Amino acid sequence: MNNATRAKKITLSGILLGFTVICVFLASVLPTSRLSLYAVSSLFTSIIIIEFGLKAGWTFYAASAVLSAILIPRLEVLPYIVFFGVYGLLKLYFERLQSRVLDYILKLVFFNICLLLGFVFLKEFIMVGIKLAAPVYIVAALMEIVFLVYDYVYTLFIRFYSSTLKPKLKI
Repeated sequence: MNNATRAKKITLSGILLGFTVICVFLASVLPTSRLSLYAVSSLFTSIIIIEFGLKAGWTFYAASAVLSAILIPRLEVLPYIVFFGVYGLLKLYFERLQSRVLDYILKLVFFNICLLLGFVFLKEFIMVGIKLAAPVYIVAALMEIVFLVYDYVYTLFIRFYSSTLKPKLKI
């Protein structure tokens, strides 16, 4: 890799790392649009993967998780670290499988594990003694639908970036 290519890689990674941390920060302080900001923060990992490969994607995720945890020492960083930050990487692994059914099963299993961890965390540490207005299984089913929409939009973003933005940016 020549110096110009290395400089482009470092520059793009730094800019996208900054955007990621800004989105996670805004998700932690704004009263609304939290899920949208977490979702946007997860898209930057896919750009790194498209441009520089899977190893760079893992490095980017690790750097963004550590930097977010250092700069935003609040519990609101956990959704990014546990789910949104790593989802783009796992999505790539799942979609490399030959079976679309297995792909979606693995995605839903991962999502449900994260959802279960979130429910346990909320129940044990945040909402002690508070009852939910709706049964947990209804909330979980609605969240699964939201997740499937998120996965679809994520796929659309990857296609749009690969077919439209990447050729114009010439990175």
